[in-house]
Amino acid sequence: MEHLKRLLWAVSTTAALGSITTLNSNIEPVFAQAAYGSYVGVGGSVGVNGDGDGTQGAAVVAVRYKLLEVPVSLRAQAFINGDGTAIVPTVSYDIPMNWQTDAYVGAGVSFAGGDTPVGDKTSFAIQPGIDYSLPNSRLVVFGNAIIAFDAYRKEGGAAVSVQGGLGLRF
Repeated sequence: MEHLKRLLWAVSTTAALGSITTLNSNIEPVFAQAAYGSYVGVGGSVGVNGDGDGTQGAAVVAVRYKLLEVPVSLRAQAFINGDGTAIVPTVSYDIPMNWQTDAYVGAGVSFAGGDTPVGDKTSFAIQPGIDYSLPNSRLVVFGNAIIAFDAYRKEGGAAVSVQGGLGLRF
């Protein structure tokens, strides 16, 4: 919880300083650049199942490969729990918020086997999220949601999962 408070303080301080800087007409404007770096990370996931079974948890392994010179990344997340596994590869459009933060929206396919936070069958998925690079380190805090459409064999319906974790840039 203390890390979250520090992260929120850093983001709000950065936003306030950015607003003050733009008021000074002697300073050249600074344009946000995409947070640099591909990463591999681990974290957790909680899914709200559309088939009426309630919530589902899983461990998550996340990978981002940042394409240079274009605001596009190749991403993949693997969900692992005792009831099944899923892999969700996506292609995302990255939106730089500042020099440390990228918001993004991606689209891809959820390949699920067994009961997972993203359903139990192959389905189309969208993935909005955010990556925050911790200052003076190679660490990235990531968070996203995956909405998998028609994700259940028996009853259809969408699966919605939210994940977050910590990655190491390479």
